[in-house]
Amino acid sequence: MLTAAQVLAENNFGDTRTGGLAGPMGLFLIVLLATATVLLIRNMNSRLRRLPDRFPQQGRAVDLDRADSSATGPSDGTAGQESRTDAPNGHQQP
Repeated sequence: MLTAAQVLAENNFGDTRTGGLAGPMGLFLIVLLATATVLLIRNMNSRLRRLPDRFPQQGRAVDLDRADSSATGPSDGTAGQESRTDAPNGHQQP
């Protein structure tokens, strides 16, 4: 008859050698992710270096956009009016 100590000491976890690939595979994934991170950071830094030191002022660009949109608007006097589309297929109803 088995005692309590013998039952607790029994190794019934099966073959523990089958998971022997988990450690090297984990190391490979960590090295792969670290390499990808380093390459992405280098690429980002090189792209940031190519940017100009200063960009044009934002106010001037907005004024130019307004002038372009007013010059290319519709000439029939409907500028600024939105069309209502209540129909489910998107066509206007009379």
